[in-house]
Amino acid sequence: MTLAPTADAAFAGASSRLLRFNKPYGVLSQFTPEGRWQGLKDFIDLPGVYVAGRLDADSEGLLLLTDDGKLQARIADPRFKMEKVYWVQVEGVPDDRALAALRNGVTLNDGPTRPARARRLDPPPTVWERTPPIRVRQAIPTTWIELAIKEGRNRQVRRMTAAVGHPTLRLVRAAIGPYTLEGLAPGTWAG
Repeated sequence: MTLAPTADAAFAGASSRLLRFNKPYGVLSQFTPEGRWQGLKDFIDLPGVYVAGRLDADSEGLLLLTDDGKLQARIADPRFKMEKVYWVQVEGVPDDRALAALRNGVTLNDGPTRPARARRLDPPPTVWERTPPIRVRQAIPTTWIELAIKEGRNRQVRRMTAAVGHPTLRLVRAAIGPYTLEGLAPGTWAG
């Protein structure tokens, strides 16, 4: 499953530069590496662009960078309710009740989440092999779901799937608003 790219000329100003980057596992959402994690400078050698939002080192997928501070704030600020779409490989097979709980919002330790869009992905999305691969338990199946949220709490998607009994094994951000991963291999960018 892939998402078609879209453009929104009003969103990114004519003089703004906006990059789409497919962040691999193990890369921080910052240019400087830390400890065992790589930084963006290993992939993007372009001065004057900054990350708009963040994605944890153990998550993969779409990261946006821009040279426009207002655009950066608009992308990252939850007040603008820009939808973020994630493909999530979870442990087990979420039933209709678990998906309904995600759709209605779940209560986390920092309060209830907003309602989300949630559905099983069958067939699973076509994604690249992850290095290192996820843990596999022979007796427990895995399922891919699509989860779309308009918030950005710390590790929110992982905490949401755990709250409904299905821990996240792999997390790939597929889209932010009108911007998608379409045409980007891991570690590559376009813009």
